[in-house]
Amino acid sequence: MECSQFSVFLLLSIFVGICLASTEEQERDRIAKLPGQPENVLFAHYSGYVTVNEEAGRALFYWLVETPASIEPSSRPLVLWLNGGPGCSSIGYGAAEEIGPFRINSDGNSLYSNPYAWNNLANILFLDSPAGVGFSYSNTTSDLYTAGDQRTAEDAYTFLVNWFERFPQYKHRDFYIAGESYAGHYVPQLSQLVYRRNKGIENPVINFKGFMVGNAVIDDFHDYIGTFEYWWVNGLISDSTYKKLGIACDFYSSEHPPENCVEALELATLEQGNIDPYSIYTPVCNDIAAIKRRLGGRYPWLSRAYDPCTERYSTLYFNRPEVQKALHANVTGIPYSWAGCNDVIVENWGDSPLSMLPIYQELIEGGIRIWVFSGDTDSVVPVTASRYSIRALNLSTIINWYAWYDNDEVGGWSQVYEGLTLVTVRGAGHEVPLHKPRQGFILFKTFLEDKNMPLPIDRSLSGPTDKSLNKNIRLARPIRKITMPSSTQGFTY
Repeated sequence: MECSQFSVFLLLSIFVGICLASTEEQERDRIAKLPGQPENVLFAHYSGYVTVNEEAGRALFYWLVETPASIEPSSRPLVLWLNGGPGCSSIGYGAAEEIGPFRINSDGNSLYSNPYAWNNLANILFLDSPAGVGFSYSNTTSDLYTAGDQRTAEDAYTFLVNWFERFPQYKHRDFYIAGESYAGHYVPQLSQLVYRRNKGIENPVINFKGFMVGNAVIDDFHDYIGTFEYWWVNGLISDSTYKKLGIACDFYSSEHPPENCVEALELATLEQGNIDPYSIYTPVCNDIAAIKRRLGGRYPWLSRAYDPCTERYSTLYFNRPEVQKALHANVTGIPYSWAGCNDVIVENWGDSPLSMLPIYQELIEGGIRIWVFSGDTDSVVPVTASRYSIRALNLSTIINWYAWYDNDEVGGWSQVYEGLTLVTVRGAGHEVPLHKPRQGFILFKTFLEDKNMPLPIDRSLSGPTDKSLNKNIRLARPIRKITMPSSTQGFTY
């Protein structure tokens, strides 16, 4: 055999070997059947571990849910979903009670189908991040006490690189990142890493197109202003406490507030009573203490996305040995029970930049699609916080504030800026797809299609016309930029 022929043969052999290895790994991760799942599941799903740091023994747990075979998974994009906390599980929240294919019944043993599951539109990849969250683990104990934004982003990027080797059919596929709450940090930070490392590559493996975040922590200064204002406008706190919050929490990190800010927050929590702060107008489960127990010296409205009853069902279900076996989870025998959030990580979070706005600016300039959505009954990261933060970007308005519709009923409101779309969902709490699954589904579909939120079927209803939307008429002047705070500026409303 000539040298050139041998080289071709060798390369072909290596390629075939890699393909066979990735196929074997995929089959190893394929979920045959989850305990208690409904009949006639028409999609493939996979779960398992991807090592992100060999030396420390850090491995992240994932769950991939493909679109049904009838929708042709190979033609659909891939979307990574991240929950925040920081320290909370994307499997326990995003997958189990929001956008996943199954919901858990109150018995904690059986599942039922979610008709508005997002895998009906795209292949959804859930990731428990950082190590120590959910089923993700580290063999280095100190990792749980030193987690922070930077390492979380780097580990998530390493996960993606290694995961695409295991699932090469997703290479070069349109790829998006989505999440909520403190994933308002995770999502843009990971997006920035992917965007920068793709520069100069004509056909990148991770074909990143855009991101969307819901009720997202974006900028501590403006989030503070918007949150305190929301509490006061909705009658949740007194005038005097509103004033104290503005003084005590002025310009500080929401993850690491000073003691006088914590005291003001505790007073605000006391005044708010035993409502569910993540959905202020809906009933709460009877375990009110579970909502409040993470106050403990930190900023309570960043602790986690919480539904007081569905979390119980998740805790029961994911702690069942047969469920863990079916998911290929807990293979190392984690010495603690599965929980929606890891308190050690929550209470010891490290680096947390004050603002994501510089990342937004960089990615907007790079042509990345960005959507911010907000359930308007959430007092944890409320719609006012998102609006103040977005306003600080000083983006020109393309389509001014308008009502969008689900058939002929207002689903929420939207404003389209140059480089960013803001969408609110009427009556939704912190976890939009949990409280308003149909409207959340419409939101996701519209994002993927890169369209504007829908108008009413009945054209006699008020609202902007199709012509004004399609021609992108400027309906409002650009909003004045808010000067970023310095340590010497006073707190204003």
